[in-house]
Amino acid sequence: MAARRDTELVFGGTSARFHGTGEGLLGRESESREVDDGLRDPTGPGLVLVRGERGVGRSAFVRAAAERLRAEGVAVLSVTCVPDDGERPLLLALRLVMALEEHRTAAARHRPAPKPAVAALPAVQEGDSTAMAEALAAALAQPTRTAVVVDDAQHADAESLALLGGVDFERVSPGTRLLVTAVRHTASDSTSRPPRPSPPDGTSRSDRANRTDQADQADRSNRTDLAVERLARNRAAHTIVLPRLGSEDVTALVARRLRAVPDAGLVRRVHRLSRGIPGVVDALLVEWAGQDAIRMADGHAFLGAGTPAPVLPDGDRYVLALRSLGEPCWTVASALSVLWPLGRPAAALLAASTGLSATAVGHGIRGLVDEGIVDELPGQDGAASRGWTFRVPLLAHAVRERLGPLERGRLSAAAVGALWAGGGAAATGAAHDDTPAVAILDEADAETYLPDRIAEAGILVDPERAVAELTVAARALYPDLDRRGMLRWYLGAVRLIEEPSARDLTVLRCGQAAYGCGDYPTARAAAEGIVSAPAEGLDPLTLYEAATLLVASAGAEKDWPALSRMGAASWWDGLPLPAVATVSGRVQALWQLEKWREALTLLSQTEPIWQTTPDSHALLELFGGVAELVLGRPDRFMRVLTTPEVPDLPHSKAFAMVIAQLDVLLGTGDLRRARALLATRGLAVELLPPCSLFLLRHLEGRWDEALPLARRLLVDDGLLNVIPGHHLIPARTAAVLLARGRVTSAGRLIGSARGQVDGPLEHILDHTDAEVLRTVGDLGRAEEILRRGLSAADDRGSVYGTDELWASLAEVHAEAGHTREAVACLERLERLVERMDSGRTRLLYLLTSVRVLRPDAPDSRGRLLEAVGLARERGQIFETAVTLTAAARANAGPAALLHEAYELFGETGAALWRFRTRAAMRETGLVVPGRKRATAENEHLLATLLAEGLTNRQIANVLRLSEDAVANRLSRLFARTGMRSRTEVVTAVLAGGPLTADGR
Repeated sequence: MAARRDTELVFGGTSARFHGTGEGLLGRESESREVDDGLRDPTGPGLVLVRGERGVGRSAFVRAAAERLRAEGVAVLSVTCVPDDGERPLLLALRLVMALEEHRTAAARHRPAPKPAVAALPAVQEGDSTAMAEALAAALAQPTRTAVVVDDAQHADAESLALLGGVDFERVSPGTRLLVTAVRHTASDSTSRPPRPSPPDGTSRSDRANRTDQADQADRSNRTDLAVERLARNRAAHTIVLPRLGSEDVTALVARRLRAVPDAGLVRRVHRLSRGIPGVVDALLVEWAGQDAIRMADGHAFLGAGTPAPVLPDGDRYVLALRSLGEPCWTVASALSVLWPLGRPAAALLAASTGLSATAVGHGIRGLVDEGIVDELPGQDGAASRGWTFRVPLLAHAVRERLGPLERGRLSAAAVGALWAGGGAAATGAAHDDTPAVAILDEADAETYLPDRIAEAGILVDPERAVAELTVAARALYPDLDRRGMLRWYLGAVRLIEEPSARDLTVLRCGQAAYGCGDYPTARAAAEGIVSAPAEGLDPLTLYEAATLLVASAGAEKDWPALSRMGAASWWDGLPLPAVATVSGRVQALWQLEKWREALTLLSQTEPIWQTTPDSHALLELFGGVAELVLGRPDRFMRVLTTPEVPDLPHSKAFAMVIAQLDVLLGTGDLRRARALLATRGLAVELLPPCSLFLLRHLEGRWDEALPLARRLLVDDGLLNVIPGHHLIPARTAAVLLARGRVTSAGRLIGSARGQVDGPLEHILDHTDAEVLRTVGDLGRAEEILRRGLSAADDRGSVYGTDELWASLAEVHAEAGHTREAVACLERLERLVERMDSGRTRLLYLLTSVRVLRPDAPDSRGRLLEAVGLARERGQIFETAVTLTAAARANAGPAALLHEAYELFGETGAALWRFRTRAAMRETGLVVPGRKRATAENEHLLATLLAEGLTNRQIANVLRLSEDAVANRLSRLFARTGMRSRTEVVTAVLAGGPLTADGR
């Protein structure tokens, strides 16, 4: 059932879950072969040292290698080192001797007491390295094949590591191998770490004591590191360094952890924040999954729009590693999390901002570099380093977020002052006379760094310049769909503006920007603040825009009760707004609610008001045209399509109006006019918003491109802003699923989109819902839903989209043998043809009339030939294929039309229609091309129907077969694949793998 939930496609998606870390390694194939070859070779290395940075997967890699050895009969012993082991000399050697002797005793119980173990304990107590070396060498001489794993040797005592480095493995039993893991932060194993500078003088006894402890700890760490390096140089040792994962392996790792296909945007964020370190990938996914930030849809995983990077918890390995360094490393790291993009000058700014001495800052940076927290950026051609960057960007974020607002503000002000000074302008606010001129490193995001620092510095820098730069940067980043900073900068500017009207104007721009990037709560809050208490001096156009934003954002949030209130004059009466704002707001609320007659009445009553500005005139003229179209009078809307664009209308508004016109055309299935509109307005397809692009790709039959858009839209809570027909996205997506045999998924998607109390009409959903029911043979329920949809539309006077409902209802009656009722529906459809200038309505009438009146009725052949011509003219692949199939089966055209329809269905991936077309071809004696492929498609469709949870009877209805025929097909499927149950088939389908029992 969990897998079933993960593959659902419903509004808002479903929660993603993190699926452990226990599966096999990814991206380590060559290293795994290397270690296996060495360990299996009798003359191979006696010691394999696995190095790599923190989180790269050293332990997991060695555990996997050890498990492969265990599977071959090799005894595997494990010793894990932990922090503070380094304070106990010879501890690791003792543990190795004890483990080896315990294994020897267990393997041969009759042997005498183990002498190495007896000698080892006194050696530890007396610090006798010579005696311990002899005991260790004797213990390593195992009579059977044995592998000893020493994990995290960087925590071990230097004395034991020195003994291991001195072991002559060529004289040790060749069956004994050591697998040792140790962290490596420096660039090369062959060079020792430079000594750390002495800690600076403290100002108190406790400070001096703490720093003395840190110095002792650093000295022990240096000695351990040197011992590990000597161990690596043992002539019997072989070192394997594990690199970070590339982008493809990160994609595979995310897919495995989430058991879903990750969206490209999710993978980009993960790779950027983790730098390909597996441990960071896991930490990141665990936090996001815990916050419900990753949503699942149709077996794909998406990161919610605007999701910030998570803050690693205190118990995370990276945070603990940094905390363990103490001061001044923590303070230095905290300041660097803000200042590192400034390069080497960051050190001086850090000292000035924190009060640390230059020596303390240098000591802290050296410690951070040594422990792999930050990396030193090399200069060009051997020059001095350019500065420092955090090795793990996610850790930089975690450290920065732990700073308080005052600390961040002070550090940001220092950065702003330095950058402004470097730009040739006088530094202000927190800038000092000796502030060095700096530039932003190439490794940082130069587009967002300075605006982010200005926003955080706030009043600590020149407010006037800050507002100007924040506003310019925000406008340049629009629409900022990835939420990189535009809204933060607008809000930062708002906090600095004191003049009320200027502040409200910036609040409005912030709200409009928030709407553009999908942050509807922020957009709505901004608009509400302005319309409820506008500042003096705001012009009517600004207030009109605020009212428009308020209604639009309420619609995007699907707050239908609020929109119902906004559709009444009483809601606006108490607001200090000009008439053009209140009228526009009311009309748009009625538009969102699809109360078209009320909207037209209001428009006609207030025409002098909304004619006052070019903006309101153009917008409300469009509203009027759409309303009349919905009510069955398309002429006005057709005139709007050919009306020249309003001069001097802002580009964003002109774009929005074209998109609104386009969506109406796509919603009515008029692909030809939609393409003509794009050409006339000079609008490239690549610039279309996702909703519009989905509708376009759907009509074009490019369903493999349309479905990813639908998944993203529905995960982002469905975006019901295609007006009219709010539910076009889920309805059309469900139609695609149905055509591909995903019957239950289609119905579930429809159900998830319903239930909007007091909201827009749902008759678009009703049509697809009825098609699902017809497919499984439930004609009674299909009739009920179609009648309900038509009744609801009639109550509001809407004819938009009812052509599909009348056509389906006529066919339902015909299939049930209710000829009179079917003819009555056909007559209603014919009247729609007369009223609407719609090729789709005409095509539906032609096809439905033949199905209702029977193919042998007079003029049926002529109607089908007209339908074929009309379908070809309209140029929609799926629609054309359906029409060709109808014509061929009614003998209104050559049987070869079935071949053409078959190929067209294949282009869209309409597996169910391909199956039915194959059956029709066999009935007419045509040879089905590609027998092997056809068999595979049949089996996959049958498996898909099983995965959809259908019974044999339901499958028989879907495929138009008998139940016995379905049972026979299932038997053949099980026999060919080796599967023995429906559960195995469902698992294979959900996993996306081949239909075989072993998954191969």
